[in-house]
Amino acid sequence: MPPRVLVLGGYGAFGARAVERLARGRDMSIIVAGRNPEIGEAFAKDIAASFGIDCRFARLDAQALEAADLEVFAPAVVINASGPYQTQDYRLAQACVRAGAHYIDLSDSSAFTEGISALDAEARAAGVLMTSGASSVPSLSSAVVDHYLERFSHLRAVTTVISPGNSFDPGLATARSILGTLGKPIPGFENGHPAPRLGWQGLARQHMPGLGTRWISDCDAPDIALFPKRYAGLESVRVCAALEVGIFHLALWAASGLARIGLLPRPEVLAAPMLAMKRHMHGLGSDRGGMTVTLEGTGHSGHPLAIVWSLVAGAGHGPNIPAIPATIIARKLVSGALLSRGAQPAVGLFALEDFREAVSDLSITDAEHAR
Repeated sequence: MPPRVLVLGGYGAFGARAVERLARGRDMSIIVAGRNPEIGEAFAKDIAASFGIDCRFARLDAQALEAADLEVFAPAVVINASGPYQTQDYRLAQACVRAGAHYIDLSDSSAFTEGISALDAEARAAGVLMTSGASSVPSLSSAVVDHYLERFSHLRAVTTVISPGNSFDPGLATARSILGTLGKPIPGFENGHPAPRLGWQGLARQHMPGLGTRWISDCDAPDIALFPKRYAGLESVRVCAALEVGIFHLALWAASGLARIGLLPRPEVLAAPMLAMKRHMHGLGSDRGGMTVTLEGTGHSGHPLAIVWSLVAGAGHGPNIPAIPATIIARKLVSGALLSRGAQPAVGLFALEDFREAVSDLSITDAEHAR
């Protein structure tokens, strides 16, 4: 019997991409789990027919799941793609441990991803891996830093910018998660010390190779908490988001200002109307998105060194990027190539070359630039 992977939120914005990427291997059974049987069953049937695999729907609520619910399906791995993670606790992860299943999530929350390490002893005792943040950040961004680290005698600063194409529809849950941080304190790290920032402030213009120049603003990401501990001597860590359409980006920046001074106490309530407006105006942008990771420090020659790693996705393939790290880790677990056990943030679990191989059939390319 092929190994079974259960994907919670498996028909959502990123969960559906994870399911599709896993199905392409035609070497595992997949459970698409969620609360909407009408959407979930249709999607699972389509995946089963398209790839000739066992793919079924299960009606499960990620926030009310018990170990007994999982034991019915006996998954080897559970991928939690049902954000937002800022409001979640670890009951689902603990249910996976009690059911003997590895747990992977796509968290973009600093607190949630860093905090999972507290469950290390529990996961080790069960002989499973419990890992959080298997997404663009911190999983892919840390793989990039690991790849280039040997070129530096001292790595001083890491800045990551993520910029989706405007054609991407993030869905209501992701939109609420983004808006919920507007104008609120988020982690920051400057001059070797924690330095809180404000969500969607820090407005600036930045050139992104292959994408042009876009507005950027500060956002929360696990890198800010994790990188100073992982990379000795690091003095600055910054993570930013950049919307392709400038007017949309500036609208969120303005809303963050209103939230900061108390005139917009619950910006997340704007998620539905703002998402509707974005969908109505999707033709303003394109299907091209990507990310950059900029590393700055001192090279082994003693001279300043700056490397910009860029990732560009076309043909609407960009939304696969946040989902692919989880699928890489899941594949490594079921194949036995990844032997890590315990609870940890999803850093150091795969190499940049693993990511390149995983996207080789997509319109996703990466490049290195000197600065």
